Amino acid sequence: MTEPLLRVAGVARSFGGVYAVRDVHLDVAPGELRGVIGPNGAGKSTLFGLIGGQLASQAGTITYAGERIDRLPPHRRATRGIAIVFQGARVFRGMTALENVMVGGHATTRGGFLGAALRLPRHHREEREIRRQARTALDRVGLADWADQPAESLPLGQQRALQVARALCGRPRLLLLDEPAAGLRAAEREALAQLIEELKADGLTMIKIEHDVAFVTRLADRVTVLDLGRVIAEGTPAEVRADPAVVAAYLGAEVSR
Repeated sequence: MTEPLLRVAGVARSFGGVYAVRDVHLDVAPGELRGVIGPNGAGKSTLFGLIGGQLASQAGTITYAGERIDRLPPHRRATRGIAIVFQGARVFRGMTALENVMVGGHATTRGGFLGAALRLPRHHREEREIRRQARTALDRVGLADWADQPAESLPLGQQRALQVARALCGRPRLLLLDEPAAGLRAAEREALAQLIEELKADGLTMIKIEHDVAFVTRLADRVTVLDLGRVIAEGTPAEVRADPAVVAAYLGAEVSR
C-alpha cells in the first residue's frame, strides 16, 4: 500500500479544559482529496491549525512525507510543502494581485533576510523565479488579466481564487482549504469547483473543510466527519452520507434526498 503523505495519529488540543480536538486519526494518501465535515464547533479549523502549525498539539503525532512535524513552526512546515488557504478572503491591501501571490513564494525562499538586504545575486534570481511562479499561479486560477490590479478591488470570488494562487506559488505538496466556497455565488462556486478538480487531476494532495455537504462530496475521494472534536465516521462520500451517526450529528434530512 502507498505510504500516506500525511498521518495524524491521536492528536488532541483543548482550550480552557474543553477539548476542541481529541484523539483524532487521519491518513491522507498522495494525490487524495480528503473532505472534512462536521457541525459548528466540531473541531475542523482546530485540526487544520494543528496540521499547519498555527496551533500546538497537546498529544499525538503528525507525520508528513515520512517526517514528524508536530513540533515544527508554521514557516518550517511551509518550506516542506504545506500550504493553507484560510477561511474568508484575506488579501494584503495596497498590493497588486501579483504582489499578493508572490508572498506565497517568499514563504519557501532560501536566500533569507540578509541576502535580500545585501541584494546578493541569489536574492535577485529568487525574486525573478518567484515572479514567474506567481504569474503562472495567477494564470492557473484565471486571474492573469488582474495581475496589476489592487488586490482589494477584486470581487469576493476572485479574492478567494487569489488566495489559492498565493498558496500555489509556494509549490505545495499538500494544500489545506478551509471553507473556500463560503459566501460565493453559484457561478463563483462552480469556477472554484472546476479549479479544485483540475488541481486534483494534477495530483495535488488536498484536505478541504466545508459546510456545504453537496460541494464536498462532489469533489472528495474520502470524507472524514468530526463531531465534538472526535472522528465519528470516515469513508467514501456515499458511505458517509448513509452513516446513521453522521445523519444524527450533522446531515439530517439532506441524506434522504
